[in-house]
Amino acid sequence: MKRKLIVFFLISFSCIFFYLSLPKALNAFEEDLGKNLFKNNCAGCHTNGGNIIRRSKNLKMSSLKRNGIDNPEAIAKIARQGLGIMSGYENELGENGDQIVANWVWKQSQKAWIHE
Repeated sequence: MKRKLIVFFLISFSCIFFYLSLPKALNAFEEDLGKNLFKNNCAGCHTNGGNIIRRSKNLKMSSLKRNGIDNPEAIAKIARQGLGIMSGYENELGENGDQIVANWVWKQSQKAWIHE
């Protein structure tokens, strides 16, 4: 009986440990995916968060807020549908890609696009 209880706790501990370590791995995967989506679809015009066509429409935090873009969902909508002369990238980004790249852009804007 005591042995079964020990085995039960070891298995439970292992499952909990695995579960707690999982989100970090998924976040790292999503961050890499966001970076790659940005590199392949956005960086041509928005190198390092700038904008080679319209300087005031860059991805720096001050510009985003000035233009009324104050959360990742607003960035995702623009990535998906486009805005002004920028066309939407819904097909290129794939399912949920707009939100993944938007989360990555939002994080970069909070870090002033300084790469570690």
